[in-house]
Amino acid sequence: MSILKEFKEFAIKGNMMDLAIGVIIGGAFGKIIDSLVKDIIMPLISWILGGEVDYTNWFIVLGDNPNNITNLAAAQAAGLNVFAYGSFLTILINFLLLAWVVFLLVKVMNRLRKQEEAAPEPEATPEDIQLLREIRDELKNKS
Repeated sequence: MSILKEFKEFAIKGNMMDLAIGVIIGGAFGKIIDSLVKDIIMPLISWILGGEVDYTNWFIVLGDNPNNITNLAAAQAAGLNVFAYGSFLTILINFLLLAWVVFLLVKVMNRLRKQEEAAPEPEATPEDIQLLREIRDELKNKS
């Protein structure tokens, strides 16, 4: 029975719950960032460069290509030995853009956190000083 009790304490502890919440929110946030890169930033870059930035169809056939296939999916379906470097390039570009966006978001969050820390609350007046002020004010009112 003590193992179940220990497990319950472990499962209910704040650290485990914080970790679970972080994983869930991180997964959802990852989808948002991925969509931002894929659906917004990549099309803008493609438009700026005046062409397609999707290199997934770039490949080199290693060996014979008897039917002169020029499409990666068809080459893979035909069982040709292909060196598909275009897919790697596209994923690498997406990763770099994703890392850049996350870096910018962290930078903004750090700036906001510093602004919160820069404006500390005024310190509360110690009780003895407050009591002395009240005594002073009472003495002024009596005279």
